[in-house]
Amino acid sequence: MTVDVQRVYEDGTGVRVLVDRLWPRGLSRDRANLAWWCRDVAPSSELRRWYGHTPERFAEFARRYRSELGNEPQAAALAELRRRAEREHVVLVTATKDVRLSAARVLAEVLGEPPCGRLPG
Repeated sequence: MTVDVQRVYEDGTGVRVLVDRLWPRGLSRDRANLAWWCRDVAPSSELRRWYGHTPERFAEFARRYRSELGNEPQAAALAELRRRAEREHVVLVTATKDVRLSAARVLAEVLGEPPCGRLPG
């Protein structure tokens, strides 16, 4: 499984999947070059507002976001994203300025882990 993370404003190869709840500012749908806008996998609006991209809150944000990914509709969107990532090179794209401290990065880590109940191999 190959999953990368990059800003939506950058060009790249792979199946580009926007994983933000809101559409990126100043970006046309043509320029975005997306295969899919998977907004259901994004963190809740409440969690996103609480985090506010404050670096000191990232660890707690990541913990809370992982917890949210177990709830619907995020769990179903995550399962579909995992299926796609098992078949093709997926690039999770986000409008976040620092992808290292983004929900997309947390999501990429989750996708790299075996799903609950399944052993690797």
